[in-house]
Amino acid sequence: METADSTNAERASQREVANGQTPRSPLEVLRIFLKLGVSSFGGPIAHIGYFREEFVVRRRWLDEQSFVDLVALCQFLPGPASSQVGFSIGLMRAGYRGALAAWTGFTLPSAIVLVLFAYGAGAIKGAVGVGLLHGLKLVAVAIVGQAVWGMARTLCPDRERASLAAVAALIILFSPSSIAQIGAIVFGGLAGLWLCRDALPAVTDHMSIPVSRAVGFAALTTFFVLLVGLPIAQNLVHFEGLALFGAFYRSGALVFGGGHVVLPLLRQAFVAPGWVSDDTFLTGYGAAQAIPGPLFTFAAYLGAVVRPSPHGIAGAALGLFGIFIPGILILLGTLPFWDSLRKRVAARAMMRGVNAAVVGLLGAALYNPLWTSSVLTPGDFGVALVGFVLLVAWRAPPLFVVIVSALGGIVLAFLS
Repeated sequence: METADSTNAERASQREVANGQTPRSPLEVLRIFLKLGVSSFGGPIAHIGYFREEFVVRRRWLDEQSFVDLVALCQFLPGPASSQVGFSIGLMRAGYRGALAAWTGFTLPSAIVLVLFAYGAGAIKGAVGVGLLHGLKLVAVAIVGQAVWGMARTLCPDRERASLAAVAALIILFSPSSIAQIGAIVFGGLAGLWLCRDALPAVTDHMSIPVSRAVGFAALTTFFVLLVGLPIAQNLVHFEGLALFGAFYRSGALVFGGGHVVLPLLRQAFVAPGWVSDDTFLTGYGAAQAIPGPLFTFAAYLGAVVRPSPHGIAGAALGLFGIFIPGILILLGTLPFWDSLRKRVAARAMMRGVNAAVVGLLGAALYNPLWTSSVLTPGDFGVALVGFVLLVAWRAPPLFVVIVSALGGIVLAFLS
């Protein structure tokens, strides 16, 4: 009897571990996510695939349904979806220290590389250097073009959502301000309540939540206090560090639909006031496509090269913290209430509209600034077109496309 009881207890313990219910070492979480941080190429969708293989199939930290529910939540929320999924897995495995370990391991490798690039980009001179940097701008055209193409097919499959995307793009094209961007997202959500309620599948399964409602309320309160309070504080206290943090925070708080959508938000926040030049901005964005890990680490590059102080290492750290913290706060704030919220038709219809609007937002960014500042000659168009076809038709890895586009930029520089 004692042996049977021991066996049953061991099996129960194994089930708890598989479901992420028993805390484990944060160092274990850090080690595994560090490996993912140096090997996860391909963008947010690919990252989700890496996570499923590592934590559902191989390690069985959580079951398939729990993983799907977690992904659905992180795609519903603003912020970097793949980083939010990783943070949640670390949270379920080893508590809040595990969540921090997961974020650190997945984020720091690419952030370090981009900061090193920020310091070295200014030393790249001559025809080779100019062509290389221009090639990185052209690969950004191809990458964002692929993102618009894929997101439009998935998020705008009917005429209602396609129309919402078109209207949102027109709003941005004719009024490229941060207020217009927020307005386009709000418009998408409100229009979605009216136009996107049909044929929504029922949600009947239950999702286990590892965060208390008290923590959820505190996180949501902090999220909105910072979102509303930072602009007010900037007007009262003229401190450049606070202004930089506010710009990163607003960009991270308003990103729906994937990492590429942060491009127009960050450009408006940093290029429009003259903190970073368009060429410097787009060169860094192109370089960010060549490395593994979350695209949001582009903020580390921006923080390093931005003109106001702090910049350099301090600016990179400020950028990383500022752009990631809103997504983490709203994730913690939503986790305790997600199970009931996702069953509401109104909430899901609103998110359909928001997702359609962000397709329009990204489409407008594809034209301005990417196309208008990068595709200046038939040769530029050719390099961007080759990159786009490699990504969409040949399913080439982004790193390969970056190399091809960089070489194309060098060739164009010698021919011009």
